[in-house]
Amino acid sequence: MNLLRKLLSPFAILYGLIASIRNFLFDKGVLKSYSFDLPIIAVGNLSVGGTGKTPQIEYLIRLLSDKYKIATLSRGYKRQSKGFILADANSNAATIGDEPFQFFQKFPSIQVAVDADRKNGIEQLLSQTEKPEIILLDDAFQHRKVKAGFYILLTSYGDLYSDDFMLPTGNLRESSSGAERANIIIVTKCPFNLSFEEQDDIKNRLNLSKNQDLYFTFIAYDDCIYGEIRNVKVEEIQHAAKVLVAGIAKPESFFSYLQNPNDVCLSFPDHHNFTDKDILEIKSLAQNNIIITTEKDFARLKGSLPNNQLFYLPIQSSFVSGSKNFDKTIIDYVGTSTRNS
Repeated sequence: MNLLRKLLSPFAILYGLIASIRNFLFDKGVLKSYSFDLPIIAVGNLSVGGTGKTPQIEYLIRLLSDKYKIATLSRGYKRQSKGFILADANSNAATIGDEPFQFFQKFPSIQVAVDADRKNGIEQLLSQTEKPEIILLDDAFQHRKVKAGFYILLTSYGDLYSDDFMLPTGNLRESSSGAERANIIIVTKCPFNLSFEEQDDIKNRLNLSKNQDLYFTFIAYDDCIYGEIRNVKVEEIQHAAKVLVAGIAKPESFFSYLQNPNDVCLSFPDHHNFTDKDILEIKSLAQNNIIITTEKDFARLKGSLPNNQLFYLPIQSSFVSGSKNFDKTIIDYVGTSTRNS
Protein backbone atom coordinates (compact mmCIF):
# COMPACT_ATOMS: atom_id res chain seq x y z
CA MET A 1 0.00 0.00 0.00
CA ASN A 2 1.52 3.32 -1.04
CA LEU A 3 1.81 6.42 1.14
CA LEU A 4 -1.35 8.07 -0.20
CA ARG A 5 -3.44 4.98 0.59
CA LYS A 6 -2.00 4.90 4.09
CA LEU A 7 -2.93 8.54 4.61
CA LEU A 8 -6.47 8.02 3.29
CA SER A 9 -7.15 4.69 5.00
CA PRO A 10 -8.96 6.21 8.03
CA PHE A 11 -11.44 7.89 5.66
CA ALA A 12 -11.90 4.62 3.77
CA ILE A 13 -12.71 2.84 7.03
CA LEU A 14 -15.27 5.52 7.90
CA TYR A 15 -16.80 5.42 4.41
CA GLY A 16 -17.00 1.65 4.55
CA LEU A 17 -18.65 1.75 7.97
CA ILE A 18 -21.33 4.17 6.77
CA ALA A 19 -22.02 2.04 3.67
CA SER A 20 -22.20 -1.13 5.76
CA ILE A 21 -24.64 0.42 8.24
CA ARG A 22 -26.84 1.60 5.38
CA ASN A 23 -26.89 -1.87 3.81
CA PHE A 24 -27.62 -3.46 7.19
CA LEU A 25 -30.64 -1.17 7.68
CA PHE A 26 -31.99 -2.11 4.26
CA ASP A 27 -31.35 -5.82 4.85
CA LYS A 28 -33.26 -5.70 8.16
CA GLY A 29 -36.14 -3.67 6.75
CA VAL A 30 -35.48 -0.58 8.87
CA LEU A 31 -35.00 1.33 5.62
CA LYS A 32 -37.73 0.33 3.18
CA SER A 33 -37.16 -1.21 -0.25
CA TYR A 34 -39.96 -1.13 -2.81
CA SER A 35 -40.88 -3.91 -5.25
CA PHE A 36 -42.98 -3.66 -8.40
CA ASP A 37 -45.24 -5.99 -10.39
CA LEU A 38 -42.95 -6.47 -13.38
CA PRO A 39 -39.47 -7.86 -14.04
CA ILE A 40 -36.74 -5.39 -13.08
CA ILE A 41 -33.09 -6.13 -13.88
CA ALA A 42 -30.44 -3.99 -12.21
CA VAL A 43 -26.98 -3.71 -13.77
CA GLY A 44 -24.25 -2.13 -11.71
CA ASN A 45 -20.91 -2.46 -9.98
CA LEU A 46 -19.23 -2.05 -6.62
CA SER A 47 -16.60 0.34 -7.94
CA VAL A 48 -16.69 3.81 -9.45
CA GLY A 49 -17.18 3.65 -13.24
CA GLY A 50 -15.36 1.92 -16.05
CA THR A 51 -16.80 -1.61 -15.87
CA GLY A 52 -18.82 -1.57 -19.10
CA LYS A 53 -22.39 -1.06 -17.92
CA THR A 54 -23.53 0.57 -21.17
CA PRO A 55 -22.61 -2.33 -23.51
CA GLN A 56 -24.12 -4.77 -21.00
CA ILE A 57 -27.43 -2.86 -20.93
CA GLU A 58 -27.37 -2.82 -24.74
CA TYR A 59 -26.82 -6.59 -24.76
CA LEU A 60 -29.96 -7.03 -22.63
CA ILE A 61 -31.94 -4.72 -24.90
CA ARG A 62 -30.98 -6.77 -27.95
CA LEU A 63 -31.82 -9.97 -26.12
CA LEU A 64 -35.27 -8.91 -24.92
CA SER A 65 -36.69 -6.12 -27.07
CA ASP A 66 -38.07 -8.35 -29.83
CA LYS A 67 -40.52 -9.97 -27.40
CA TYR A 68 -41.08 -7.39 -24.67
CA LYS A 69 -41.68 -3.67 -24.21
CA ILE A 70 -38.43 -2.47 -22.66
CA ALA A 71 -37.64 0.65 -20.66
CA THR A 72 -34.25 1.72 -19.41
CA LEU A 73 -33.98 3.90 -16.32
CA SER A 74 -30.75 5.74 -15.56
CA ARG A 75 -29.73 8.58 -13.30
CA GLY A 76 -28.60 10.59 -16.31
CA TYR A 77 -25.17 11.41 -14.93
CA LYS A 78 -24.02 15.01 -15.59
CA ARG A 79 -27.22 15.96 -17.43
CA GLN A 80 -28.29 19.58 -17.30
CA SER A 81 -31.77 18.81 -15.99
CA LYS A 82 -33.45 17.39 -12.91
CA GLY A 83 -36.28 15.03 -12.05
CA PHE A 84 -37.98 12.48 -14.26
CA ILE A 85 -37.62 12.80 -18.03
CA LEU A 86 -38.87 10.36 -20.64
CA ALA A 87 -36.78 10.77 -23.78
CA ASP A 88 -38.49 12.18 -26.86
CA ALA A 89 -37.60 13.91 -30.12
CA ASN A 90 -36.42 16.99 -28.21
CA SER A 91 -33.98 15.06 -26.01
CA ASN A 92 -30.21 15.26 -26.30
CA ALA A 93 -27.11 14.36 -24.28
CA ALA A 94 -27.43 17.55 -22.24
CA THR A 95 -31.03 16.91 -21.15
CA ILE A 96 -30.87 13.18 -20.39
CA GLY A 97 -27.15 12.32 -20.23
CA ASP A 98 -24.84 10.79 -22.81
CA GLU A 99 -25.48 7.10 -22.14
CA PRO A 100 -29.30 7.30 -22.02
CA PHE A 101 -29.18 9.39 -25.20
CA GLN A 102 -27.12 6.66 -26.81
CA PHE A 103 -29.81 4.11 -25.86
CA PHE A 104 -32.49 6.41 -27.27
CA GLN A 105 -30.73 6.85 -30.60
CA LYS A 106 -29.81 3.20 -31.09
CA PHE A 107 -33.04 1.55 -29.95
CA PRO A 108 -36.05 3.61 -31.09
CA SER A 109 -38.52 0.89 -30.06
CA ILE A 110 -37.76 1.17 -26.33
CA GLN A 111 -38.55 3.79 -23.69
CA VAL A 112 -35.58 5.63 -22.22
CA ALA A 113 -36.05 7.48 -18.95
CA VAL A 114 -33.85 9.25 -16.41
CA ASP A 115 -34.47 9.96 -12.74
CA ALA A 116 -32.04 10.06 -9.82
CA ASP A 117 -34.89 8.67 -7.68
CA ARG A 118 -35.30 5.22 -9.21
CA LYS A 119 -38.51 4.51 -7.27
CA ASN A 120 -40.14 7.64 -8.64
CA GLY A 121 -38.77 6.87 -12.10
CA ILE A 122 -40.38 3.42 -12.10
CA GLU A 123 -43.68 4.84 -10.87
CA GLN A 124 -43.61 7.46 -13.62
CA LEU A 125 -42.89 4.83 -16.28
CA LEU A 126 -45.77 2.69 -15.04
CA SER A 127 -48.10 5.70 -15.23
CA GLN A 128 -47.46 6.09 -18.97
CA THR A 129 -50.10 5.05 -21.49
CA GLU A 130 -47.56 2.63 -22.97
CA LYS A 131 -46.34 0.76 -19.90
CA PRO A 132 -43.08 -1.19 -20.11
CA GLU A 133 -43.08 -4.93 -19.49
CA ILE A 134 -39.45 -4.96 -18.33
CA ILE A 135 -37.34 -2.21 -16.76
CA LEU A 136 -33.54 -2.24 -16.99
CA LEU A 137 -31.97 -0.21 -14.18
CA ASP A 138 -28.65 1.27 -15.24
CA ASP A 139 -26.01 1.70 -12.50
CA ALA A 140 -28.41 0.92 -9.65
CA PHE A 141 -26.64 -1.74 -7.60
CA GLN A 142 -26.40 0.61 -4.61
CA HIS A 143 -29.91 2.04 -5.10
CA ARG A 144 -31.43 -0.07 -2.33
CA LYS A 145 -34.69 1.89 -2.22
CA VAL A 146 -35.81 -0.23 -5.18
CA LYS A 147 -35.61 -4.00 -4.84
CA ALA A 148 -34.94 -5.37 -8.29
CA GLY A 149 -35.90 -8.90 -9.16
CA PHE A 150 -32.54 -9.71 -10.73
CA TYR A 151 -29.07 -8.23 -10.16
CA ILE A 152 -26.12 -8.33 -12.55
CA LEU A 153 -22.84 -7.17 -11.01
CA LEU A 154 -19.93 -6.14 -13.24
CA THR A 155 -16.25 -6.10 -12.32
CA SER A 156 -13.36 -5.35 -14.65
CA TYR A 157 -10.67 -7.87 -15.53
CA GLY A 158 -7.44 -6.68 -13.93
CA ASP A 159 -9.38 -4.51 -11.47
CA LEU A 160 -11.53 -7.01 -9.58
CA TYR A 161 -13.58 -5.79 -6.63
CA SER A 162 -11.95 -8.51 -4.53
CA ASP A 163 -8.58 -6.76 -4.96
CA ASP A 164 -9.86 -3.21 -4.43
CA PHE A 165 -10.27 -0.89 -1.43
CA MET A 166 -13.03 1.40 -0.23
CA LEU A 167 -13.19 5.02 -1.35
CA PRO A 168 -11.16 7.21 -1.13
CA THR A 169 -8.28 4.75 -0.72
CA GLY A 170 -9.55 2.64 -3.60
CA ASN A 171 -12.56 2.70 -5.92
CA LEU A 172 -15.18 0.67 -4.05
CA ARG A 173 -18.51 2.31 -3.25
CA GLU A 174 -19.25 -0.40 -0.70
CA SER A 175 -17.57 -3.46 0.75
CA SER A 176 -16.94 -6.42 -1.55
CA SER A 177 -19.45 -8.33 0.60
CA GLY A 178 -22.12 -6.39 -1.31
CA ALA A 179 -21.49 -8.80 -4.19
CA GLU A 180 -23.66 -11.30 -2.29
CA ARG A 181 -26.75 -9.46 -3.59
CA ALA A 182 -25.90 -10.35 -7.21
CA ASN A 183 -27.54 -13.19 -9.11
CA ILE A 184 -24.90 -13.04 -11.84
CA ILE A 185 -21.37 -11.64 -11.74
CA ILE A 186 -19.68 -10.71 -15.01
CA VAL A 187 -15.96 -10.06 -15.34
CA THR A 188 -15.80 -7.54 -18.17
CA LYS A 189 -13.06 -6.34 -20.54
CA CYS A 190 -11.31 -9.72 -20.55
CA PRO A 191 -8.93 -10.95 -23.24
CA PHE A 192 -11.11 -12.72 -25.81
CA ASN A 193 -8.95 -15.85 -25.39
CA LEU A 194 -9.00 -15.94 -21.58
CA SER A 195 -7.83 -19.39 -20.51
CA PHE A 196 -9.88 -21.79 -18.40
CA GLU A 197 -7.08 -21.77 -15.82
CA GLU A 198 -7.30 -18.00 -15.40
CA GLN A 199 -11.10 -18.17 -15.28
CA ASP A 200 -10.86 -20.65 -12.41
CA ASP A 201 -8.31 -18.45 -10.63
CA ILE A 202 -10.60 -15.41 -10.88
CA LYS A 203 -13.57 -17.46 -9.69
CA ASN A 204 -11.62 -18.48 -6.59
CA ARG A 205 -10.57 -14.89 -5.91
CA LEU A 206 -14.15 -13.60 -6.16
CA ASN A 207 -15.37 -16.29 -3.72
CA LEU A 208 -18.85 -16.63 -5.19
CA SER A 209 -21.84 -18.05 -3.35
CA LYS A 210 -23.28 -21.37 -4.53
CA ASN A 211 -26.33 -19.70 -6.06
CA GLN A 212 -24.31 -17.21 -8.14
CA ASP A 213 -23.22 -17.65 -11.75
CA LEU A 214 -20.01 -16.20 -13.16
CA TYR A 215 -19.40 -15.12 -16.77
CA PHE A 216 -16.54 -13.47 -18.64
CA THR A 217 -16.97 -10.93 -21.43
CA PHE A 218 -14.72 -8.96 -23.75
CA ILE A 219 -15.20 -5.76 -25.72
CA ALA A 220 -15.90 -6.46 -29.38
CA TYR A 221 -15.08 -3.48 -31.57
CA ASP A 222 -16.95 -2.81 -34.79
CA ASP A 223 -15.01 -3.21 -38.03
CA CYS A 224 -16.30 0.19 -39.21
CA ILE A 225 -16.22 3.74 -37.92
CA TYR A 226 -19.40 5.76 -38.44
CA GLY A 227 -19.97 9.41 -39.30
CA GLU A 228 -22.89 11.57 -40.35
CA ILE A 229 -21.81 11.55 -43.99
CA ARG A 230 -20.13 8.18 -44.48
CA ASN A 231 -18.88 5.02 -42.84
CA VAL A 232 -15.35 3.70 -43.25
CA LYS A 233 -13.78 0.29 -42.65
CA VAL A 234 -11.30 0.37 -39.75
CA GLU A 235 -8.70 -1.41 -41.90
CA GLU A 236 -8.82 1.50 -44.36
CA ILE A 237 -7.84 4.10 -41.75
CA GLN A 238 -5.68 1.95 -39.46
CA HIS A 239 -2.44 3.45 -40.77
CA ALA A 240 -3.74 6.94 -41.52
CA ALA A 241 -2.86 9.89 -39.26
CA LYS A 242 -5.80 10.70 -36.99
CA VAL A 243 -6.87 12.15 -33.66
CA LEU A 244 -8.47 9.79 -31.14
CA VAL A 245 -10.69 11.41 -28.52
CA ALA A 246 -12.12 9.62 -25.48
CA GLY A 247 -14.09 10.92 -22.50
CA ILE A 248 -14.49 7.54 -20.80
CA ALA A 249 -13.14 6.07 -17.57
CA LYS A 250 -10.61 3.64 -19.06
CA PRO A 251 -9.81 4.51 -22.69
CA GLU A 252 -6.66 2.41 -23.13
CA SER A 253 -8.26 -0.40 -25.13
CA PHE A 254 -10.09 2.09 -27.38
CA PHE A 255 -6.80 3.80 -28.17
CA SER A 256 -4.85 0.58 -28.69
CA TYR A 257 -7.45 -0.80 -31.12
CA LEU A 258 -7.11 2.20 -33.47
CA GLN A 259 -3.78 3.82 -32.73
CA ASN A 260 -0.65 3.95 -34.84
CA PRO A 261 2.55 5.94 -34.17
CA ASN A 262 1.31 8.97 -36.13
CA ASP A 263 -1.85 9.41 -34.08
CA VAL A 264 -2.68 11.90 -31.35
CA CYS A 265 -4.64 10.53 -28.38
CA LEU A 266 -6.67 12.92 -26.26
CA SER A 267 -8.09 11.57 -23.01
CA PHE A 268 -10.72 13.47 -21.01
CA PRO A 269 -12.55 12.60 -17.77
CA ASP A 270 -15.53 10.25 -17.94
CA HIS A 271 -18.74 11.98 -19.15
CA HIS A 272 -16.70 15.07 -20.01
CA ASN A 273 -18.58 18.11 -21.25
CA PHE A 274 -16.37 19.44 -24.03
CA THR A 275 -15.62 23.16 -23.77
CA ASP A 276 -14.92 25.61 -26.58
CA LYS A 277 -11.24 25.35 -25.63
CA ASP A 278 -11.36 21.57 -25.98
CA ILE A 279 -12.97 21.85 -29.40
CA LEU A 280 -10.34 24.32 -30.60
CA GLU A 281 -7.58 22.00 -29.38
CA ILE A 282 -9.06 19.01 -31.20
CA LYS A 283 -9.46 21.01 -34.43
CA SER A 284 -5.92 22.36 -34.18
CA LEU A 285 -4.42 18.91 -33.67
CA ALA A 286 -6.56 17.27 -36.35
CA GLN A 287 -6.10 19.81 -39.14
CA ASN A 288 -7.52 17.83 -42.09
CA ASN A 289 -7.14 14.40 -40.51
CA ILE A 290 -10.06 12.32 -39.29
CA ILE A 291 -11.22 12.41 -35.67
CA ILE A 292 -12.48 9.21 -34.04
CA THR A 293 -14.25 9.17 -30.71
CA THR A 294 -16.37 6.82 -28.62
CA GLU A 295 -20.05 6.39 -29.31
CA LYS A 296 -21.20 8.31 -26.25
CA ASP A 297 -18.69 11.14 -26.81
CA PHE A 298 -19.93 11.47 -30.39
CA ALA A 299 -23.30 12.68 -29.08
CA ARG A 300 -21.59 15.64 -27.38
CA LEU A 301 -19.07 16.42 -30.12
CA LYS A 302 -21.47 16.19 -33.07
CA GLY A 303 -22.16 19.67 -34.42
CA SER A 304 -19.02 21.13 -32.86
CA LEU A 305 -16.54 19.41 -35.17
CA PRO A 306 -16.62 19.08 -38.99
CA ASN A 307 -19.02 16.28 -39.88
CA ASN A 308 -16.75 15.10 -42.70
CA GLN A 309 -13.96 14.49 -40.14
CA LEU A 310 -15.80 13.20 -37.06
CA PHE A 311 -16.47 9.47 -36.61
CA TYR A 312 -17.25 7.10 -33.75
CA LEU A 313 -16.38 3.47 -33.10
CA PRO A 314 -19.22 1.28 -31.71
CA ILE A 315 -18.56 -1.54 -29.26
CA GLN A 316 -20.51 -4.54 -28.01
CA SER A 317 -20.19 -6.85 -25.03
CA SER A 318 -19.39 -10.43 -26.12
CA PHE A 319 -19.10 -13.52 -23.95
CA VAL A 320 -15.89 -15.51 -23.81
CA SER A 321 -18.16 -18.55 -23.38
CA GLY A 322 -21.55 -19.46 -21.93
CA SER A 323 -23.66 -16.83 -23.71
CA LYS A 324 -26.51 -19.30 -24.30
CA ASN A 325 -26.68 -20.12 -20.58
CA PHE A 326 -26.67 -16.42 -19.73
CA ASP A 327 -29.44 -15.69 -22.23
CA LYS A 328 -31.54 -18.58 -20.92
CA THR A 329 -31.16 -17.41 -17.32
CA ILE A 330 -32.37 -13.92 -18.20
CA ILE A 331 -35.21 -15.13 -20.42
CA ASP A 332 -36.33 -17.63 -17.77
CA TYR A 333 -36.37 -14.90 -15.10
CA VAL A 334 -38.37 -12.54 -17.28
CA GLY A 335 -40.77 -15.28 -18.41
CA THR A 336 -41.56 -16.53 -14.92
CA SER A 337 -41.40 -13.29 -12.93
CA THR A 338 -44.66 -11.51 -12.18
CA ARG A 339 -43.37 -9.71 -9.14
CA ASN A 340 -39.89 -8.95 -7.83
CA SER A 341 -38.98 -10.81 -4.71
